[in-house]
Amino acid sequence: MSGPECCSNPPTLNPSGGAGHVDKLAGLDTYFIGSPDSKLAVVLVSDVFGISFFLSVTSHSLMLIPFYFIAGKVRFHANYRVGFGWGWIAFGYEAPNLRKLADKVAADGYYVVVPDLLDGEPLNLENPNRTIPAWLKDHGPDKGFEATKPIIEALKNKGVSAIGAVGFCWGAKVVVELAKSRLIQAAVLLHPTFVTLDDIKGVDIPISILGAEIDNASPPELVKQFEQVLTAKSEVDSFVKIFPKVSHGWSMRYDPEDAETVKAAEEAHQDLLNWFAKHLK
Repeated sequence: MSGPECCSNPPTLNPSGGAGHVDKLAGLDTYFIGSPDSKLAVVLVSDVFGISFFLSVTSHSLMLIPFYFIAGKVRFHANYRVGFGWGWIAFGYEAPNLRKLADKVAADGYYVVVPDLLDGEPLNLENPNRTIPAWLKDHGPDKGFEATKPIIEALKNKGVSAIGAVGFCWGAKVVVELAKSRLIQAAVLLHPTFVTLDDIKGVDIPISILGAEIDNASPPELVKQFEQVLTAKSEVDSFVKIFPKVSHGWSMRYDPEDAETVKAAEEAHQDLLNWFAKHLK
């Protein structure tokens, strides 16, 4: 399961944000940006899993308290007292930093699509008839992978000749499955969750993995094992990098007022642009 890092620093969502537009693709709400006539496309798969917050009201303060899931149960971060509250889970495809990155990738000559792979059903903790395990059964990364297949097919049908995909956290598992199935030509995983050594062993297309120094979901030790597996596969071009002094989710859920975190995020964004310039153009 995802840990607390997957749920920290959630974005303020903006369904009308970005320079592009939202329309349907393969039946899913999707953010589009870039020339539809481009032969090169990039799919961004957001970190939609586990972005939740609990609203706490006490006699002295109002605060947002992060929580996360372990074995289907809600676990609160330490040192918080909860009065009463309600929860929600975010649509990652509406996250402003994600759409900002989509716009940046499009400016580099790509047709960019950011699908809502939850198909309009965020987790509702107030629904007693919809347990967390049941919701995950419908919205696990495996379901995201299946939902992405017709998106890839639709792009190919409109004349796209090369497709890259970027996955953040939960989305990294979706993208690694696309890579293993050779449905795309190049992949980038950022602070991946659920990705295993066996997944990496099954990849034989160009892949880049960008990890964080502070990350329990994919600790540096695991990312280094990914690198060892890829290095042993001389026929597969790969690029693995661990960013120092940053935490899981840094490339998307950064504070725009923090110059150091912005710098690290922009470095990761440039790395993925360089990767696609090498393998898609």
